[in-house]
Amino acid sequence: MTTPLRDFLEIPYEKLEEMNLAAKAERLSGKNPDAIREARMKYLRDERRIKAVTVCFTDLEGRFHMLDYDKKFLLGAADNLTFDGSSIRGFSRQAESDLRLGIDWPSFYWLPADVFGPGKVLVFGEVRDQDGSPYAGDLRARLKSYAGVMAAKGLTLNVSNEIEGFLLKGRDAERHYPETGRFEFISTGGYYHSLPGDPLRTFIDTAAEVQRALGFGNEKDHPEVAPSQFEMNYSYAAAMVGADQVQLYKLIARQVAAQRELTASFLPKPVAGVNGNGMHTNMSVSRKGKNLFWDGKGKDHLSASAWDFIQRTLASANDLCLILNPSVNAYRRLDPHFEAPNQIKVSASDRGSMVRIPLGNERSARIEVRSIAPDVNPYMAIYALFRTGLEGPLMEDEGEGKRPRTRFLPDNIQDALRIFKASKWAQELLGADVHEKYGEVKQAAAERSAKALGTRIKRSEIIFHHEVTNQYLWSQF
Repeated sequence: MTTPLRDFLEIPYEKLEEMNLAAKAERLSGKNPDAIREARMKYLRDERRIKAVTVCFTDLEGRFHMLDYDKKFLLGAADNLTFDGSSIRGFSRQAESDLRLGIDWPSFYWLPADVFGPGKVLVFGEVRDQDGSPYAGDLRARLKSYAGVMAAKGLTLNVSNEIEGFLLKGRDAERHYPETGRFEFISTGGYYHSLPGDPLRTFIDTAAEVQRALGFGNEKDHPEVAPSQFEMNYSYAAAMVGADQVQLYKLIARQVAAQRELTASFLPKPVAGVNGNGMHTNMSVSRKGKNLFWDGKGKDHLSASAWDFIQRTLASANDLCLILNPSVNAYRRLDPHFEAPNQIKVSASDRGSMVRIPLGNERSARIEVRSIAPDVNPYMAIYALFRTGLEGPLMEDEGEGKRPRTRFLPDNIQDALRIFKASKWAQELLGADVHEKYGEVKQAAAERSAKALGTRIKRSEIIFHHEVTNQYLWSQF
């Protein structure tokens, strides 16, 4: 008779979904975070089958970092966690390297053991400066603070992201790109086209199951327009939950793909000649459950405040472009031959518009910002869009009798950088120090690639991409 030596926590998917949805509801209810902290810590003390707590944070560019803390250590040291910020590109300088890491206990997730390993739970961290204050380079903290300010005014910021990705042959395909010079698709189908049981479909099915277990509130999932492209949609949530879900979505997809010796890639345009990956972002604002963007008698059934939000967004479109499209590769996606949303205008039907108005009703009325690449820092992007839509400068009047001219977003990172560096609104959004640091790291990435994109994907725009995990190359910047 075999005696198991390890007894780590493994929870069935149906129970996981129930637990994570309850935690999500508790988080959205505004329950006192200290009470949640005490409840979570008691749970960790009592549940002997948990061995480690995965604490996550996001750097300035949007890379997702994870640290596994021994449970017993974390319970005793949760108020005094530190890490070397100078090892994170865009964070602290070497002379001021130590940063603190707090725990955002309401953002707690139970994990599927078959995907993340048994005996683990996950929680999001909060990067803090040496004095314990929120660290300026942690855009998650910035979004949390802004959402809190709006909540104090009775407003809830709602967001839902439609994130596209490619499933590529081979594990770590992006890191091996210098050797191969190309990516191979796992499927040559297209929109909604896959047979049950084929590699793309089984990948989507498994990743969607994990999303459901983590309480995403799944809606639909399907192959996208390009070969081997996927999208898994889920319901809207408050801005902080929605931004966290972007990072979890990509983590889930990458992990499920790696288990199949495949790669889930969120490069905006990994293959020339086919549609790229976007992250269409649906946004609305509500008060006490009432959708403030809906007006049954308004133009396209949107309220005056929604139209004001749109006009402010369009007015600062160029200033936000580097935030929403942060890589050399992202500007290949803004190619008008492939339904690129590169026109600075709003439309209910034209998918080349930066902002689209989807069909909606009193509950679902929203605007959709389409010119966002999936390699963004989601906290930075969602914060910048909401603050711009609610507080940004209004568009200048074209003048009476003049036809409105069509404006376009930058088609290369150098132009986007130049506009971003000169933008007073971008500096106000991020603060002078973060604005400068972000410009520096994006400039370093831009200088690794040729100025002219050309028609072929360059090795440099892949291997120096901030989401391609090659620490050896990052250290050469």
